[in-house]
Amino acid sequence: MNNITYMIFLSVVAALGGFLFGYDTAVISGTIKSVSAQFGMNDVQTGWYVGCALLGSIFGVTVAGRISDKFGRKPVLFVAAVLFTLSAAGCMLSANESQLIVYRIIGGIGIGVASIISPLYISEIAVARYRGTMVSLYQLAITVGFLAAYLINYAVLRHALTATATAGSLRDVIFVAESWRAMLGMETIPALLFFAMLLFIPESPRWLMVQEREEHAGRILARMYGQGNAARQMEAIRSLMSQEVKSDWKLLVQRGFRTAVLTGVCLALLGQFMGVNAVLYYGPSIFEQTGISEGDSLLYQVVVGAVNVGATLLGMWLIDRIGRKKLVYWGVSGMIVSLFLIGWYFIINRSATLVPPVSLLILILAYIFSCAVSICMVIWVLLSEMYPARIRGAAMSIAGLSLWTGTCLIGQLTPWLMTNLSPSGVFWLFGVMCVPYVLIVWKLVPETTGKSLEEIERAWKR
Repeated sequence: MNNITYMIFLSVVAALGGFLFGYDTAVISGTIKSVSAQFGMNDVQTGWYVGCALLGSIFGVTVAGRISDKFGRKPVLFVAAVLFTLSAAGCMLSANESQLIVYRIIGGIGIGVASIISPLYISEIAVARYRGTMVSLYQLAITVGFLAAYLINYAVLRHALTATATAGSLRDVIFVAESWRAMLGMETIPALLFFAMLLFIPESPRWLMVQEREEHAGRILARMYGQGNAARQMEAIRSLMSQEVKSDWKLLVQRGFRTAVLTGVCLALLGQFMGVNAVLYYGPSIFEQTGISEGDSLLYQVVVGAVNVGATLLGMWLIDRIGRKKLVYWGVSGMIVSLFLIGWYFIINRSATLVPPVSLLILILAYIFSCAVSICMVIWVLLSEMYPARIRGAAMSIAGLSLWTGTCLIGQLTPWLMTNLSPSGVFWLFGVMCVPYVLIVWKLVPETTGKSLEEIERAWKR
């Protein structure tokens, strides 16, 4: 009999990597103003402060898979926990801008590692019937991490505004005088919890089977599936291992397959230039453009995080019911309308506040909802399904690298774009970028819902 409770426990522990991914990525939004002011950063330097962690993520994504294949999933998850802890503590105690950047990059490497190994571990320990739901816990954990970061930022700022700092007190420097240090440093708590919880989970039994450590794998499978089913599960893993096809990079340039790879790269890049990460990273700065206080801007960002979580839950429920492409059509249509209305909001309020700031909050919430329920939910599911087995590993590597590169670019460029294009111009640019995304999905991407890999492969060849 399957021990579902134990499998859920293992999945939740691994999903803590996604929570830290979300927290580390989003916490930066509440610190941009104070860090930029303290270190005298211009737009380019501010973009580098945000984007440097994403550069680390690219490196983490590149090496995580190979290292985990050699040393195992669990040790690499420990490495991610250590990187998150070191980054949070280092950022909190950084003496200058250079140290802050270095520790942000270290955290970025942790993000990249967690983004690969956490969902991989979950997929390898989950029973087939519930695998999709369990793996989706990782995406949900990311959005919860976003929300937690926004809540911490708001709470720390409220404390800093009402407390009185004591001269020479390190605690008051961190929590009052330079509260951005506390925002970044609070990540040490979930990072240490992640490290501690990893002590109670086993290695992936599938990885152990690949390493020919079948006795060890058998003991873990017996706890997961029961003694009677463990032997059958081991045989099933052996059968899958014998049928697996290694990625052949030469196939990527063949007709049909080449189109599939280029389509995935375009979706991964365009998805970043439709603005979601700009809002998640720079949301408080955008809200402050309306003249509201720093505290209110962080409160608005908390509401954005809550809607992001709710929309993700709805997307998890819809994705297998209405199909991937239809979900994209509906969601991106809502994004286009919201983005153009946000641009008009800034035009109308250019010289005076004619429309209240709460209207901007409503429009951004509509945008985040449309995005989270569609492209944020669909992209990795779609990329993992749309590629035939013979190129999936190589194609996913290229698509993942493209996505992180786009994320890094948007983190770096947004402050410069906000200054040189104006807020209205930036949001209209994001709206325009939605159009080719929809056209690519409509014309080039096959509907993968309910189709076999063979049917998808024949579609690309046609």
